[in-house]
Amino acid sequence: MGNPGRAVAAVLLAATTAATAALGAIGETVVAAAAPGEANPGRQARAWLPEPSGPYPIGTTALHLADAGREDPWWPGQRRELMISLWYPTSRPASGDDRARYMEPVAGAHFDGPDGVGLLNYGTEPGRTDWSAIRTHARKDAPALPGGPRPVVLYSPGLGDPRTWGTALVEDLASRGYLVVTVDHTYEASEVAFPGGHLATSVLPGMLGRPDLDIGAVLRKALATRVADTRFVLDQLARLGERPGLPSGLAEGLDLTRIGMVGQSAGGFTALQTMHDDPRIAAGINMDGQMHFPGPDGHTGVLLPTVAEDGLNRPFLLMGTGSEDSGSYRNQPGWNALWRHSTGWHADVTLTGSRHGSYTDAQPLLPQLARQGVLGADQLRRDVGDIRPGRAELATRSYVASFFDRWLRGQDDHLLDGPSARFPEMAYER
Repeated sequence: MGNPGRAVAAVLLAATTAATAALGAIGETVVAAAAPGEANPGRQARAWLPEPSGPYPIGTTALHLADAGREDPWWPGQRRELMISLWYPTSRPASGDDRARYMEPVAGAHFDGPDGVGLLNYGTEPGRTDWSAIRTHARKDAPALPGGPRPVVLYSPGLGDPRTWGTALVEDLASRGYLVVTVDHTYEASEVAFPGGHLATSVLPGMLGRPDLDIGAVLRKALATRVADTRFVLDQLARLGERPGLPSGLAEGLDLTRIGMVGQSAGGFTALQTMHDDPRIAAGINMDGQMHFPGPDGHTGVLLPTVAEDGLNRPFLLMGTGSEDSGSYRNQPGWNALWRHSTGWHADVTLTGSRHGSYTDAQPLLPQLARQGVLGADQLRRDVGDIRPGRAELATRSYVASFFDRWLRGQDDHLLDGPSARFPEMAYER
């Protein structure tokens, strides 16, 4: 099945053979970067995000949240702090330097370093890519477009990935009229840049090689932390109007009676588990996120989360890939249990020729970087498969938007009624 986060496998690489095998079900291990190409040796590579497809220009703003009532589970003795970004329609398109950075410079440098998930998850050569030079299509701190309130969609990234790693999809949803909230899960994400220059880096690499490492316990802790993070963010969204200095019209633009959630890998698991635990989430999408834990000894049996055991009574969509451990819900114990126990509307689609990274910004960005020698062809295929990037991007955007339009807006384009001649690469099960 699709993995809730390649990062765990990469970060906890040297635990034990059995533990590594268990993590392989969570995310493919990248032991070392593929041999780089010869294009532009020594030069920093550049890449571009695809244009959003909706009619609206986009604004974005970042917020620092502190949960005074919760101790940080990864760093006991300090309160839990998060960074989130909001993406929303605005009135004037961004251009040139008005476009917000993809990553802050300090975060991009770590992402591209020897301990960052650029190498650990995707095999990119450290020091070769200027991630902060990539620009989004959003104007930073722009006023929100009048005409709301608008449905809200939360986005949770894969285990170890930063919240920026789904920007292409997030921007597309915002350009279609959604207000999208992206969440960094501090000390699990590769890096989180806070105001004032503080960079919180992942604790997971420090677990590398510990002989007493309990993979299942780490994953259960990560999921519980993610769900608590998400529910805290929902609480804070309800109080957004109390925050000074917000872009004008933003707080008034949220319709908190229409909330959906989407995530990739561990973010997909997070989306559906949070939906199970919190009735505020009306509809959810799991993009290639495994929904079971390794057994107690790391390799015998599996443990199911409550969302799989109980099922869901609201709509959800499973999106698999062509990875060996992904595909149909029937191949995956957590997905299969969820399917059997759910009474809400649900469907399963699989993007043929894709790989685990195809539902992330790896799909548009890594082929560009490969052409500049940042990663090799074999590594690129392991990351995103052999589907054409434009087709993968179009299919992902179309199915995600169709699902949320149907269940948050009451607008049904019937793409999810069955197999589609528009997308023959998408296998459909209902």
